Amino acid sequence: MSSSSPCCCSCQNTFSPCSCDIFPVNSKITTKNRIDHFLARWGFNRSGHRVTPGLYQLGNPTADSLVFASANYTLSFDALRSNLKGIDAYILVLDTKGINVWCAAGKGTFGTDELVRRIESTALGQVVTHRTIIVPELGAPGIAAHEVKRRSGFTVQYGPVRAFSLPEYLKMGKATPEMRRITFPVKDRLVLAPIELVHIALPAVIVPIILWFLAGYVAALAAITAVLAGTVLFPLLLPFLPTKDFSMKGLILGGICAIPFSITYAGTSGLPLWALYAGATVPLLIIPPVVGYLALNFTGSTPFTSRTGVKKEIFRYIPIMTGMVGLGGIIGIALGISRLTGVI
Repeated sequence: MSSSSPCCCSCQNTFSPCSCDIFPVNSKITTKNRIDHFLARWGFNRSGHRVTPGLYQLGNPTADSLVFASANYTLSFDALRSNLKGIDAYILVLDTKGINVWCAAGKGTFGTDELVRRIESTALGQVVTHRTIIVPELGAPGIAAHEVKRRSGFTVQYGPVRAFSLPEYLKMGKATPEMRRITFPVKDRLVLAPIELVHIALPAVIVPIILWFLAGYVAALAAITAVLAGTVLFPLLLPFLPTKDFSMKGLILGGICAIPFSITYAGTSGLPLWALYAGATVPLLIIPPVVGYLALNFTGSTPFTSRTGVKKEIFRYIPIMTGMVGLGGIIGIALGISRLTGVI
């Protein structure tokens, strides 16, 4: 979406908001939109998936039409408008710096100040005769409804968690308990995997190559396994892994993934017993903390995590993970030197 041009019509001399400052939009998701969504999921041009903040008219709204609030992240905006098919309404887009509603609410960009500021800057009170704005429920942490009412005169009405529930929500005039419930099915968990893979792509390529030359293809495969376990397998198995701490879940999953590599090394022929034991220990020390560390990136994938909980996990488990990787690295280096010097 491009920014609106300066008002150039006759309405600039009236008290009504200029129609050329309201962006027209429809509910259709185009191929271009889908490509944008794909690129956003894979982390390409992460900060560029935005729409211009401001007021949008969906269809042919009147002064009595509903007003919905949204973030200026394209996936959030497109989810809203596509689920309002056949509904004439206004969409007030807040400047969340290209961040989705839930994350922006936590950061404060989808917040009371920005909502009030956007209501004022778009002269929303002159566009509609009512004083109600529907805000996504996941934006509630950032919105103080009583403050919005006091400062702007608009009453905040919290809509459902999911945009696809909007038609039923509007039909019923209220949200059912199911509409208020936050769930994280497999699809919602796995959709986060691509961007996590992209974030770790460079070391995920370099480290296996180095290990291939230093320790062979098994070590390289172990590194690749650790990355895939932490970014793809972990979100897939998240509900089935014991404990609530993501770090511990990751350590458990990493330990399971390390067992085949440990057994493989233990079965190597021609090595002294101490070398077999030492080599079998290395994957058990390195793979679990790598998976556990990557698992921390999925702390937003359940309803029972919090900022303080994540910080607590970091301070509790990172020293343990660092120690495990350090010890495993020392043993691995010692084995490598032993090979080079002919000790084993």
